[in-house]
Amino acid sequence: MVKLNKIYTRTGDGGTTGLAAGPRRSKADLRLEAIGDVDETNASVGLVRQHTAAHPEIDAMLSRIQNDLFDLGADLATPEDGKPLGYEPLRIVAAQTKRLEADIDALNAHLEPLRSFILPGGSAAAAALHLARTVARRAERAMVALAGKPGETVSPEALKYINRVSDFLFVAARAVNDNGKTDVLWVPGKNR
Repeated sequence: MVKLNKIYTRTGDGGTTGLAAGPRRSKADLRLEAIGDVDETNASVGLVRQHTAAHPEIDAMLSRIQNDLFDLGADLATPEDGKPLGYEPLRIVAAQTKRLEADIDALNAHLEPLRSFILPGGSAAAAALHLARTVARRAERAMVALAGKPGETVSPEALKYINRVSDFLFVAARAVNDNGKTDVLWVPGKNR
């Protein structure tokens, strides 16, 4: 269990922060950017949940995602570098991705097929879900960039998971918009 007695330590005052296994990195490091984007995704999902009381099933799914996003942050904060850690690091596993896929499929089963792109909006919950989706996509881009950097690793399952998070948030936005009936559709060239 994590125990935080003191919030400020002053160890980051010089612009560095420690990863889970101990090494310090610049706060501008790409790994820290990815971790921060995952954290921002989690905070965005927390804001979404302020609008999902009328959708308890979706709220429960979002609660699981928030916990999984902390797991994802822990996974990213413990990069595999071949050095023994002395403990089993927390990693995103296939079961977490499969659960998200099952949740997406359950919600999608009630939706009409899309015939147009959707503008973010409709209900407050849908707009918040779309915003969280865009933050999740940013986290995914940072993780992909990190995975492509020489000497860095990101697990393939972590990349799959963050991709499914944004998929889930899109489908959930349609679900809270009366299963897509109140989606706001894009009309190409409408205001020319």
